[in-house]
Amino acid sequence: MARRFLVVLAHPLPESFAASAARAVVETLEGQGHEVDLLDLYAEDFDPRLTAAERAAYMQPGYEPPEDVSGIVARLKAADGLVLVFPQWWFNLPAIMKGFIDRIFVPGVAFEHDKAGGRIVPLMTHIKSFWVVTSTGSPWWVVHLYMANPVKRILKRGVAAFCAKSVDFRMLALHDMDRAKEEKRKRFLDKVRSAFASL
Repeated sequence: MARRFLVVLAHPLPESFAASAARAVVETLEGQGHEVDLLDLYAEDFDPRLTAAERAAYMQPGYEPPEDVSGIVARLKAADGLVLVFPQWWFNLPAIMKGFIDRIFVPGVAFEHDKAGGRIVPLMTHIKSFWVVTSTGSPWWVVHLYMANPVKRILKRGVAAFCAKSVDFRMLALHDMDRAKEEKRKRFLDKVRSAFASL
């Protein structure tokens, strides 16, 4: 059955490997008959900074995202699949991707505050697949054994699980990117295409 995916790319260079990975995702999903909305955060000049007004209103009832992000909120609400594509920098999300989460995954959009206190209530129940395509300059053992894979933990446990109940979460990562030769990069893109062809 055809679905609608929001693919979010975070990289300042249009010729980057991340951009190539995003194109592979988009082309594969469209080839499967899905509708794809590509949100290139840099190309669309997304402002990742949470404003003072946003933060002051964040915990108040009836929070409304500001007008400059209302279009992106609508694009997220229209999707039933979400794909984030980005490189890992300093074992973390690029600042612009973190800002995307800070400003778009907000009360009334991604979750509601539990009136009795405690855990938040997920609102992104329309999102059935939450996938991540990423790369890291560090080898696998540094990411997993030394750093305990922080990006996956943040996105899977700290974002997806709280905002999109029972979501299908998956992360595809190319490790040791800084030393990866063309053949390794090509194999990873083939792996991405194969994975997304199953959606």
